Amino acid sequence: MKALTALRHALPVLALLSASPALAAADRQTTIELAAEASRPAANDLARATVFAEATGATPGELGKRVNGLITDGLKMARSYGNVRVQSGATHTHPVYGKGNRIEGWRMRSDLTLESTDAAALSELLGKLQASLGVANLSMLPAAETRRKAETEATLAALAAFRERAKVIADALGKPFRIRHLSVSSSGRPPVMPVMRAAAMAADAAPPPMPLEAGESLVSSTVSGQIELIE
Repeated sequence: MKALTALRHALPVLALLSASPALAAADRQTTIELAAEASRPAANDLARATVFAEATGATPGELGKRVNGLITDGLKMARSYGNVRVQSGATHTHPVYGKGNRIEGWRMRSDLTLESTDAAALSELLGKLQASLGVANLSMLPAAETRRKAETEATLAALAAFRERAKVIADALGKPFRIRHLSVSSSGRPPVMPVMRAAAMAADAAPPPMPLEAGESLVSSTVSGQIELIE
């Protein structure tokens, strides 16, 4: 009985000892960190702009009537363009201080966001809106589907580049390899182009379209990870 009990206690120790060479071999595996990047162009087929109405007056109520009237007219005009999406933006009202830190008046601003894949239509609309509204910013960027397609292509290219680089390193060291883990990220956002507010045009002036140049954005994908050389 004592011999059987001693054997039972010894079995875990024997198992650990028999596993030790395998654990030691795992600890001796060489790991290498590396990364690869690839980029693909994406057409800027989506135009986005922010227009605003702004005024200063003696009371917030007076300002509200003026600014809301301008925004209402802008909304009406924008909605006449079926291929332009329009959305109300932020509205801010704050006091204007004078001598002695006393409130001398109020300033109010209200925004509209416009978006369209028809750059010509948005350009024409912006030209008309500038008769009464300012243009805060304007950007050309890839539409969601266009960006996804370019991102997929860039990711596949980055993965291939990662594997090729891993193979070059492993071959140089004379070892086969396996990938232990990967991390994939993407980037590439076009900058927003600030636009100075245009002066209101005379009522009988023909509103010129706002010039737009689409161009392309570069969408990049980065693959980073770790490989393990097989002994």
